[in-house]
Amino acid sequence: MRAAVAGIAAVVLIVVGFAVNAALISAPPADAPTAEANLLSVKSVSIDISEVQRNTKNLPVQKINDMTFVFSDGD
Repeated sequence: MRAAVAGIAAVVLIVVGFAVNAALISAPPADAPTAEANLLSVKSVSIDISEVQRNTKNLPVQKINDMTFVFSDGD
């Protein structure tokens, strides 16, 4: 009985998901303005990598207590 209810619930969720997806991805209205980007408004930015590498001597360091493979004694 539980398997049947779970199956029906899964089908209902899938159908609702498709309905919401269709509602959200519907075509925009015909009178909606088209967005245009001004490509000239962004100026070129460059980074000197050698200067960045020279200035990395005194960076703060965070100590991490790695307990990834810590097992209990089983008491």
